[in-house]
Amino acid sequence: MAGQRSKLQEDIHFRILRLLQENPEWSQRELASAVGISDGSAHYVLKALVAKGLVKFGNFTSSQDKRRYAYVMTPKGIAERAAITRRFLARKMEEYEALKSEIDTLRDELGSDAEFARRPRK
Repeated sequence: MAGQRSKLQEDIHFRILRLLQENPEWSQRELASAVGISDGSAHYVLKALVAKGLVKFGNFTSSQDKRRYAYVMTPKGIAERAAITRRFLARKMEEYEALKSEIDTLRDELGSDAEFARRPRK
């Protein structure tokens, strides 16, 4: 179970780092909504990314509210995002291959009904 949890954590880190690279001005609430996690979880993840040196806070200078921050990825964060991306892609490819194999097996079991299974439903 711990392995599954660490994969889920890494997926969340991957998604947040990806979003931050594209939208450094997003708030924790916007990040949480985009990733599908609670605001508290987003805060916890961002705090962990800052502690690891992957992200740093910068003032969002064009904002009227000077309390707003931009989350800037550090060079270490950019490198880690690339490594996480490779692992994420490898996991998703394994899942795809396993699912494709299961679909092929089920189609073989259906035999002549396999053509029906291939047609999209309306």
